[in-house]
Amino acid sequence: MVRKAIIPAAGYGTRTLPITKVLPKEMLPICGRPAIDYLVEEAIKSGIEQILIVVSRSKNMILDYYDRSVELETYLDEKGKNHLLKEISLPNVHFQYVRQSYARGLGEAILLGKHFVGDEPFAVLLPDEIILSDKQPPLSQLIEMFKEFKGNVIGVKKTDPSLLKNYGVIQPQALREKEYTIKDIVEKPQQSPPSDLAVIGRYIFNPAIFHYLETISPGVGGEIQLTDAIKAMAQDYTSYALEIQGQSYDIAKSTEYVKLINYLCGPKED
Repeated sequence: MVRKAIIPAAGYGTRTLPITKVLPKEMLPICGRPAIDYLVEEAIKSGIEQILIVVSRSKNMILDYYDRSVELETYLDEKGKNHLLKEISLPNVHFQYVRQSYARGLGEAILLGKHFVGDEPFAVLLPDEIILSDKQPPLSQLIEMFKEFKGNVIGVKKTDPSLLKNYGVIQPQALREKEYTIKDIVEKPQQSPPSDLAVIGRYIFNPAIFHYLETISPGVGGEIQLTDAIKAMAQDYTSYALEIQGQSYDIAKSTEYVKLINYLCGPKED
């Protein structure tokens, strides 16, 4: 059973500057809710009971959002606006937080969750990607595959070849329809990517991943890359990939952010 999830939210948000100089990327508004709230909702619908959010010193707004505001609750009650209380009710999940003092890579951010995870399998959700599915929640799709195979499961999507240099890209071996074993994985290949399957920001890990995060050397950008740990672990344990069923939106890209808002907040066709 996968009960725990890590959401890394300590990055500088350089792709969404200048707004992220003052507003965390994870708090970008989508239909009156911050982006991170869509990940929390996805996690809860997938059976997650505990969430660790990795933050930096400038991300206290996230902690404030997932805390009660007694003053606001009292004001709404006194003004007879009780119907709004449900809008600020907290999600039914246990939150913990840890600070990453300096952004040294996604791998290091995940490593900060070692004591939170313990010896359990766990999920990772990256806030850049909002994934909408009319059927099963995206994370739940990965959890189902993990329950069957008991190995790391990485969410992937088919991606335009010209964009693969921006992603981790797997070398797959076909298993079943839209399911693969991972023969290799490359972080941001600048030429000759191993496939058109890019990592999409949803993962289920065996806790053994922490050993590899602790022993790998800094990779691309001089950072501890999660991709490098996945690559090393895949040499010792069979790891898997799943094409997630759903539409993904990279909110750090303004065009996709606007498309997402138009889809969720715009007028609905009859």
